Amino acid sequence: MTAQEQEVAKKLRAICLALPGTEETSNHGHPTFKVKRKAYAVLHGPEGEPAIAVKVGKDMQAVFLRDARFYRTPHAHQHGYVSLHAKGKLDWDEVAELVQGSYGLSAAPKKRKT
Repeated sequence: MTAQEQEVAKKLRAICLALPGTEETSNHGHPTFKVKRKAYAVLHGPEGEPAIAVKVGKDMQAVFLRDARFYRTPHAHQHGYVSLHAKGKLDWDEVAELVQGSYGLSAAPKKRKT
């Protein structure tokens, strides 16, 4: 990891681990934050191109994808995830809001089909 990626990981870790029931794991070497065994934030991307994946829900994906800072998360976009380019200056208040929203979607009990 580059120095910038280490700094992003440190700040993302602080946001995620402040949320109840969060555990940090590693998925293919990427820091992955889970609640109730469900991932809600992942630092991923090739070296030098870090990104933060969060769940926004399928109904909100298109809204985020209109913003060039976001793109479809590889291997997870079909589950309502988008990724935020994390290279350069980030608004960490915005990142915290995204992470908290994703956490809420992942921590919520599944809806029962009737």
